[in-house]
Amino acid sequence: MNHHENMTGVPLSRQIAQRLDGAHLPEGARHTAWRLSLDIVGLAIAARETAYVQAVLGSCVSEGPATVFGHERRLNLYDAALVNGTAAHGEDFDDTFEGGPVHAGAVVVPAILALADQRALDTETIVRGIAVGAELMCRLSLVAPQAIHKAGFHPTAVIGALAAAAAASAALKLDEERFVNALGTAGSLASGIIEYLADGSWTKRLHAGAAAGAGLRAALLAENGFVGPSTVLEGSHGFFKAFAPSKVPDFASVLDGLGERWIMEEVAFKPYACGTMTQPFVDCALELARQGIEAENIEQLLCFVGEGTIHRLWEPLKLKQTPPNGYAAKFSTPFCVAVGFLDGAAGLKQFTDARVAETAVRALAAKVLYEIDPNDAYPRNFTGRIRARLKDGRVIEVRKPHMRGGKNEPLSDEELLSKFNANVAFGNVHAHIRQHALDRIDALSLSRSTC
Repeated sequence: MNHHENMTGVPLSRQIAQRLDGAHLPEGARHTAWRLSLDIVGLAIAARETAYVQAVLGSCVSEGPATVFGHERRLNLYDAALVNGTAAHGEDFDDTFEGGPVHAGAVVVPAILALADQRALDTETIVRGIAVGAELMCRLSLVAPQAIHKAGFHPTAVIGALAAAAAASAALKLDEERFVNALGTAGSLASGIIEYLADGSWTKRLHAGAAAGAGLRAALLAENGFVGPSTVLEGSHGFFKAFAPSKVPDFASVLDGLGERWIMEEVAFKPYACGTMTQPFVDCALELARQGIEAENIEQLLCFVGEGTIHRLWEPLKLKQTPPNGYAAKFSTPFCVAVGFLDGAAGLKQFTDARVAETAVRALAAKVLYEIDPNDAYPRNFTGRIRARLKDGRVIEVRKPHMRGGKNEPLSDEELLSKFNANVAFGNVHAHIRQHALDRIDALSLSRSTC
C-alpha cells in the first residue's frame, strides 16, 4: 500500500491490532524497552526541580498509586503520565527515531509505567506495552515525512497519542475491537502545535506527557465500550488528512513487516541535550575544538544542512544566533555549535539562561551560518558537516556521516547507564529514590548483569 487508499478494505487500525496482538517480541525489542525505560526515568529525575515540572505537578489535584519519578508524591495514572512525560521530554535529551523524528520513550514509558502502578501489571506485560507503543510510533512517523511539522504540529505530540493508546491496549490485553476503538478515539485526543519555536516557551515540553495521558484515556475508554472510528488513519477526515495534508501518506511503512520486524530497536539515544538534527553538528564542533583551533581565530563556521531542518533550527537566523533563553537555545544550531566548541559539551549545564547570555557564546554563534545541501539525506539520516574559515587563511572541514547514538553508532548499555547516573545526580535526589528507580527498571531487563 503506497498511497492513502486502503486496497484491502480492512481498516488500517484493524490490521494494526491484528498484527500486533500476540506478536513475538524478540530479545532486541525487549532490550530496547529496557534501554528506553532507563533513559526516560533518569531524564524525568533530572528535571524534577525545574519550574515547568513544578508547574505541572502543581496542577495535579488527584492522588493515586502511580509513581512520579524523583518525587515522594504519588498521583492517579493520568497525572503521573503527564508529569513524567513532561519531565522526560522537557530538556530535549530523550530518545529519537531517525526518519521521523519522534520521541517514543517519553510518551510510551510514562504511560505504561503509570498503568502498571494502577493495574499491578507484570514485567512481561510492561515490556510488551512499551515495545508495541514505540513500534507503532516509529512506523507512523514514516507515513508522511516532514508533513506534520510543515502543517505546524509536533509529531511526537500527535502521533504519540496513538502510540500510547496502542501501548496501553497491548498492556491491557484488549481484544481486537477495543484495540481499534482505542486508536480511533486517540485520533480525536491528539494535539500539539510548534509555536513554541517563536519564543522558547514551554509547550513542547508538555507534549509527550499530554500524549501519554491522551493515549491512556483512549484505551480505558475503549476498555469500557467507547467506540472510535476504525478509519482514523486513512479516512477522508482522518489523522493524516488533518495533521499532514501536504503529502500523500504511504501506509506501507506501517504494515510492512509489522509484528515481525521491530524497527523500534533502531531508536537513537541522544548524547547531547538539544534538538535531534543538531547532534551531528555538535560532534563536528567538538572535533574542530580538538584540533586546537582558537575561537578568536574563527571567521565563519558554515554548516551544510538539509532543507527540512531550516524552519526549526535555523530561521529566523538572527533569532537563532541570539536565542532568548536556554530552552530556545536547544533548537538553535548556531548556539549548539558555539557552546559545543567552547565547552566541549552540550549537556544539561550548557542550556541555561545564564550561559545563553554570555558574550563569548553569542559572539561565536553569530559566526555560525548555513547553506542548504541538496544531497543531504534528511530525514532518512542525520548528518553533520561544518566548513571552518579561519582568520589565518586556513579552511578546515569536518563531517559526521550519521548521528552518534543512532543505529549506525549506538550508545552502549554502559554509556546509557552513565547518562542515567549523571541525570540522577543532576536531579539531586536521595540515594533511596535513585535505587528504587534503578531496581524498577532493572526488573524489565532479561539479566541483572546489564545494569
